[in-house]
Amino acid sequence: MTADLEITRLRENGGKGFEKVFAFLRERLLDGTLRPGDRLIPERELAAQLGVSRPILREALRALTVLGVVEIRGRAGTIVRRPDLSVLNDFFTFAFAQQPDIIDDVMQARIAIECQAIRMAAERASVSDFEKLQKALIRIGETIDDPDAGSVADFEFHRAVVAAGKSETLMVLYDSMAAILMRSHHGRRELLQVFDTMKTYLIEDHRRVFDSIVARDPELAEKVLREHFAIGDDFRRRAAIGEMPPRRANS
Repeated sequence: MTADLEITRLRENGGKGFEKVFAFLRERLLDGTLRPGDRLIPERELAAQLGVSRPILREALRALTVLGVVEIRGRAGTIVRRPDLSVLNDFFTFAFAQQPDIIDDVMQARIAIECQAIRMAAERASVSDFEKLQKALIRIGETIDDPDAGSVADFEFHRAVVAAGKSETLMVLYDSMAAILMRSHHGRRELLQVFDTMKTYLIEDHRRVFDSIVARDPELAEKVLREHFAIGDDFRRRAAIGEMPPRRANS
């Protein structure tokens, strides 16, 4: 059973008791009362303090171990951990998968994240970031005729843009949508096989995005990226109705 489905099941079984335990840990972590490595008070005391039964407390703690928030070490007690944020990827993927037409909504979130990230990247990107972006750009050209490898290359380029912004929060949010974004990239790469002339423009447009970051101009970088997305939207619309594609396409 996947982590998010297991957590959902336990929350439904535990009801408000689960929420009490979850809220207790959340608030203590936010205010700094609890930190990674700290040991929780014994189960009997914690259950009494929260007003929940010990079986409910154990179930809640079990769910939180799935998230990586705590670790149950038998006689040593329950230890607070620093969660593995990659768990969010599966959680969001399953949550999004149950919603119709979610790709369009995720794409809007992607645009918001990337447009802020590229502004920050124009100010904060290091030489190492430039090298990663350049390698990703080269890879886009190398995989232009391969929808599978090409979709990965497109995703990695845009992920490198977000990473260059040096915001852990934006990076976590972006990675949480990775599975949905990969499907979107793959669909667009398949369209390129229909509109062969678009391949050159796709490479050129990613080059413009890269150059805008190197220019160290946040306003320019966001402008170029928004144009990149807008051209991609126009390309998909025209492809859907059988019109000739525009001059450039986004990935």
